[in-house]
Amino acid sequence: MFLDRFTNFLKYEKRYSDHTLAAYTHEVQRYLGRLLDQDTSLRDVTHRHARAYLAGLLEAGHSPTSVNRSLSALRTYHKFLMREGALPHNPFTLVKALKAPKRLPVVVDKDKLSALLDMEHAFPDTFEGLRDRTVLELLFGTGIRLAELLHIRDEHIDFYNKNLLIFGKRSKQRLVPLNRTLLALLRRYIAEKKAQQFDNISTQLIVTKEGKHAYRKLIYNIVTRYLSTVSSQQKRSPHVLRHTFATALLDNGADLNAIKELLGHAGLAATQVYTHNSVERLKSVYKQAHPKA
Repeated sequence: MFLDRFTNFLKYEKRYSDHTLAAYTHEVQRYLGRLLDQDTSLRDVTHRHARAYLAGLLEAGHSPTSVNRSLSALRTYHKFLMREGALPHNPFTLVKALKAPKRLPVVVDKDKLSALLDMEHAFPDTFEGLRDRTVLELLFGTGIRLAELLHIRDEHIDFYNKNLLIFGKRSKQRLVPLNRTLLALLRRYIAEKKAQQFDNISTQLIVTKEGKHAYRKLIYNIVTRYLSTVSSQQKRSPHVLRHTFATALLDNGADLNAIKELLGHAGLAATQVYTHNSVERLKSVYKQAHPKA
């Protein structure tokens, strides 16, 4: 019911990211499919039905975090239907979110990563090699999200003021500084892109080897391939570089509020998770160095 209108509501009014948009749409489609299987109308859904549906997801092996995402999506969907006058109430407002265990952000060794990025021979002497290095340097050097990386255009780079304009979640804008190495690399990359005449194909900064707009899977493959040379950990996603960026700043004495602004977090709570990584690192140092540890 109203699924297309709900999707447009999320995209144009709520200004959710493409990733969140896809996740919410998937959750609602799965929910509507279950109601259809049970021959249950949306108007007949009560808070008991809502609880039973989410409990079924948990029993099927979904994590508490995944179930909470479903709850958030379905609360939003029913709230939208109420606004449209299609439903009189929202049964999901009476359902409490599950307590999900807090997981520490996964990071890679920043010294090994820096050494990799400083090695010219680690990247092929081709446009693709230059692009791959630019992707890694941008993610590690600015802490931006994957979706934010894919939306950067050449004109978003201010070489004079040494910063980058980022469009974050819900199109919220922020400026992030660019270090000297990254600025020089971006100049090289953009010049090579123009030499390849790729700027006539796509307006985006990061492009494929054919000059087309880069996509999520391509960035994942780039990051995974290169991180595998410096880390044996299972998780090697672009978000790991964001975590590594934040943890490196915190370890070197950066103010938590400053890190919050750089990451584009709406509140300080999301940033505070990185303090746990620093505490764990201090505990490790203490155990290794203190005679009574």
